[in-house]
Amino acid sequence: MTERHMTERHMTKPSLPSTLLALLVGAMFAGAGYFVGINRSSASVSGAPMTSASSDGATPESGKKVLYWHDPMVPQQHFDKPGKSPFMNMQLMPVYADESGSDGIKIDSGLQQNLGIRYANVRRQDTPVAFNAIGTTQFDESMADVIQARTTGYIDRLYANAPMQRVAKGAPVASIFVPDWLAPQEEYLALKKGDMDDGLLEAARARMRAMSIPEGVIASLDRTDKVQTHVTLSAPDAGVLTELNVREGAMVAPGQTLAKVAGLSKLWLIVEIPESLALQVQPGFAVDATFAGDASQHFSGHIREILPGISTDSRTLQARLEIDNAGLKLTPGMLMRVQISGAKSVSRLLVPSEAVITTGKRSIVIVKNSDGRLQPAIVTVGNDTGENTEVTSGLTEGQQVVASGQFLIDSEASLQSVLPKLEGSVALGAAAVAPVSASASVQASASEPGVAPTYETTGKVEKITTGDITFSHQPVPALGWGAMTMTFGKASPTAFPDITVGEAVHFVFKTSDDGYQLTKVEPAGGAK
Repeated sequence: MTERHMTERHMTKPSLPSTLLALLVGAMFAGAGYFVGINRSSASVSGAPMTSASSDGATPESGKKVLYWHDPMVPQQHFDKPGKSPFMNMQLMPVYADESGSDGIKIDSGLQQNLGIRYANVRRQDTPVAFNAIGTTQFDESMADVIQARTTGYIDRLYANAPMQRVAKGAPVASIFVPDWLAPQEEYLALKKGDMDDGLLEAARARMRAMSIPEGVIASLDRTDKVQTHVTLSAPDAGVLTELNVREGAMVAPGQTLAKVAGLSKLWLIVEIPESLALQVQPGFAVDATFAGDASQHFSGHIREILPGISTDSRTLQARLEIDNAGLKLTPGMLMRVQISGAKSVSRLLVPSEAVITTGKRSIVIVKNSDGRLQPAIVTVGNDTGENTEVTSGLTEGQQVVASGQFLIDSEASLQSVLPKLEGSVALGAAAVAPVSASASVQASASEPGVAPTYETTGKVEKITTGDITFSHQPVPALGWGAMTMTFGKASPTAFPDITVGEAVHFVFKTSDDGYQLTKVEPAGGAK
């Protein structure tokens, strides 16, 4: 081997350890890169946020400042960092500085004009204690006259045929034959013909008066010397026979009520006051009544007395007043619309009555926020003051509410379909939607008018209580939901008794005032 070759071997031999060291270091960096990649991939699959907020609270993607994070399904709960929602199996969503307080929906000005949306201010105003009620007319019992028999006799003739017959003042009602009147009258005539002294004649007259013989009959006896055994009873005043208790030929006794006549020149108005307003009404309150069949017929008066007791059927308190009916335009039993008002005024928070949407379970107004968005607000309403309605809670003075617009719907069925869009369009639109599984059956059912739509999907039962069931379920695209764990209410504690924890099921649910309520739960194999 030449010197040159030996020299080359000597020079290449020390380079082997360096090569091995370089290979080892490269392998270590490659392994580190692999594990870092695996961790990042794992974090991405598990749903951890891929972006972190910078020191000033802004996200690198948008550059907007994040105020807080929240669960779109529970927007009132705020979090200071991103992560998983403690309520549902979904990521918390950021709320940026320019979105703060932007709940509700945004409608551009052109569309508002096309919809005819009109706004009104919530204002405070001094108004009298006033409310509307319903009343009915009745006979004034204080004006009723009773026709009675004063002696034993028989109904010889009955001029009135049936109750509720109108009679004029002085009109005959019944003629009574009184046999007992014959003897005292003949005795008086015998004394008179025998030229007896005035003392005996006066005693005979007193006896006839004691037997309830009218003065007119006694005077006629003196004038004509003819005995009268019949007496005609007449109506003391014009009115209606509210009672007729005898028939022709019937025997009557002293003190027996034959008929009852009620006048029509004055009537009672009985006002039905709701139990909730019973403590506000006092005697002396002014009443303006309008006949339900003719709005031009107005009658006014003041409450004379409050009748004791609440009706168990209608849960109303009755107030009574007297109204003038000299023109005989009214008859008992007529329905009246009544406006009751007191003399004292109180400060009230008012909104136009047309701005209040009443469903029967709650009252709602659509509020315009400072950023122009429209948001529903549940309010507690008080008295109706005509064109305005009192609001006792839910609004503050100076707010703007929608007074008219095509989306102000009176139907409760339509309201149930509109409000979730108004209340949840922002939250549900921001919710992350997971890829739809091919095996998941998700569909919004077509509902009849007035029936809330239903939604269905599949999932696993995680927990069962008397009031609800918790599922880890597949996505519900109709609602913009991804796969998550969520609790649904049961209609009753005994509903779905055959369902067990850990079972794979197919279930159907609908929206309700208390959240989401299950309508059907069955094993996944039995799903249609």
